Amino acid sequence: MKRALSLVGLVLLFSSCVEKKKPEPTEASEENTADTVQVEEKRTMEPIAMKIDGSYFKATGTEPFWGIKLFDDKIELQTMEDTITTPPSKAIKAQDANIKMFRVQTEATQMDVIISHKECTNAMSGEVFPYTVTVSYTNTGGAETTVYEGCGSYITDYRLHDIWVLEEIKGTSVSKDDFGGRDVPNMEVNINTNNFSGFSGCNRMTGTLFYEKDVLRFSQIASTRMACPNMDKETEFLSALQASSQYKVENSRLYLSNGSEDNLLTFKKID
Repeated sequence: MKRALSLVGLVLLFSSCVEKKKPEPTEASEENTADTVQVEEKRTMEPIAMKIDGSYFKATGTEPFWGIKLFDDKIELQTMEDTITTPPSKAIKAQDANIKMFRVQTEATQMDVIISHKECTNAMSGEVFPYTVTVSYTNTGGAETTVYEGCGSYITDYRLHDIWVLEEIKGTSVSKDDFGGRDVPNMEVNINTNNFSGFSGCNRMTGTLFYEKDVLRFSQIASTRMACPNMDKETEFLSALQASSQYKVENSRLYLSNGSEDNLLTFKKID
């Protein structure tokens, strides 16, 4: 009997020792946990699906197959027989419609690229694109003009693909106090789908991006209809977001402006 009691005592003593060996939580471990959570939240951002090659507009066509890419420093037309590369051209814009023409003339080629903001369906894949494209070119000294027709789209700036937190409205810093103690507005921009979603200071918001070279608009903005104290700042934020049409990305910040006001909104990228 005494031996059995002794064994029980040893077991209890051993269990007590094991419990004492468990490390107590420290500030450092809590910080590491917080960092991990931030990293996990960052990983929820969908990776960019498209290939980034520096072009800002792409179009393709069938029968025969062809493709064209517009870069800041060149225009590249690829056909079944050849690849034609020319210097860039400044867009000639129509006054009454969203139509642009790029006219290029070199010693070897004369080429016109017309981009119309008109829905276009690829004849082979059935995929729908927002722009109809016509390319015509003539080799210098030749009499025959070749014409290609197809569909295209602008390539949204990959630097926008991130999570952004509002830092300033019209040059004035914002804080939680401006939004009744709630989080400041933030949004996740997804260039794969040209959509954005986030928090506007009281309500959740979603919308679409309209992107062309040097043009960025946040459109079709929809939000929940919760009522919160101090909603003036949310209204100011949403009005500025809808009014923006131009952007700049530098120093981990997104600056939104329009033709009449600079820095309507300033966002900081989440690291």
